[in-house]
Amino acid sequence: MTSYERPTAQGLHLVQDGAKTAPPVLLIHGSGAAGSTWEPMVPGLADRFRVLRVDLPGCGRSSAPATYAVPDQADRVAAVLDELGLEGVAVVGHSSGGYVATALAERRPELVGPLALISTGPSMEALLPQPAVVKLLSGAAVGALVWPLRTDAMIRKGIAAMAARPVAISDEVIDDLRRTSFTAFRAIMRENSDYIAELSIPQRLARLGRRPLVIFGDADPRWDPESAHDYDVVPGSRVAYLAGVGHVAMLEAPAEATRLLLDFLG
Repeated sequence: MTSYERPTAQGLHLVQDGAKTAPPVLLIHGSGAAGSTWEPMVPGLADRFRVLRVDLPGCGRSSAPATYAVPDQADRVAAVLDELGLEGVAVVGHSSGGYVATALAERRPELVGPLALISTGPSMEALLPQPAVVKLLSGAAVGALVWPLRTDAMIRKGIAAMAARPVAISDEVIDDLRRTSFTAFRAIMRENSDYIAELSIPQRLARLGRRPLVIFGDADPRWDPESAHDYDVVPGSRVAYLAGVGHVAMLEAPAEATRLLLDFLG
């Protein structure tokens, strides 16, 4: 497997794996995360695809934007695809990365081919009470004080709180998560909430005529697992559950999640 990375004209950090001549698939991470969180799934995908991973604006190794609005994030991702000369790209979004993927399809439909969403909450009504460590790190007052003092163990604990299975978290992921500022994280979370409050993801996809694959862990502690069936209103959508998996399938069940994607992408 060949891996190469580069900054882009948009200031987004991009890593590519697999043959440049293979069909492209774009992996978009969730709130405050980074492209490195997809690493466990990359080998299984790169055998058949040119795997693209971006760090979204203000996350990981990408530069901070003027605004974190979801459509604006999608525009910067679109500019990266334009720079690479790609269209009809298979797009996979994890958690709020699914919002950016949806906005990309809304704004530049010609760039997006098959669309898959992993653990993407459909609306604010599906949000569950969050684990204590997550509330601590994301709270406006305490979070601002704790965020700069996070130890590796605290970051790992925060990720593990989103999982239902034991997870292995690489040092690269920890380093990338450290790069995201508290200000950026809070702004991203606020803009994500505004985006789905305006119109739910199933409503947006139905309006677009998209037929997504929706993957949920049946033990997701962030979004009500039953809310995956909110996507049933999207004609042609497919919902798949991962048994005993929480919110971070790429870390908890990378082989299972990869198989579902490969079947979907054909």
